[in-house]
Amino acid sequence: MTVHHGALAYLLGVNALRASEAAAVRIEDYTETLRGHRVLHLVGKGDKPTTMPITVPVLRVLDACRGERTTERLILRPTSGKSIDRRDAYRTVTRAAKAAGIPRHISPHSLRHAAITNALDAGVPLRDAQILARHADPRTTEHYDRARGNLDSHGVHFLTAYVAGV
Repeated sequence: MTVHHGALAYLLGVNALRASEAAAVRIEDYTETLRGHRVLHLVGKGDKPTTMPITVPVLRVLDACRGERTTERLILRPTSGKSIDRRDAYRTVTRAAKAAGIPRHISPHSLRHAAITNALDAGVPLRDAQILARHADPRTTEHYDRARGNLDSHGVHFLTAYVAGV
């Protein structure tokens, strides 16, 4: 695996980008700092522009992928050095999953799905997870919420603590 594979994995699995969005990221798209946060500017589904913060671990991987380059697409094909497209992203993820011995089919969307689900499992409010996923409708984000049956976070616990004054 290369630093380009790592950058792709982080953009899909942490920033919840779609394969086409990750493939289109340019080095110039994440050079700005806003309100103390390094940010990534991208154009998402439906040609909607968005800005999202980049965490330090993701920034480190992106910078390793960038190397000394200051312009152009971030993620390159390891052999040719040409920029990837969404099909390359798909092939890269499926190959990496097979190499890791994962028995089920894994795609770029699997990593995006995992990012959104993990955010919800970590307690990120639905509205904030919707913003992370860039879903127009919160019901779309709700489909990712596998923790509905989790009794540990059931509302009755919060209500009991509130009533008890805790």
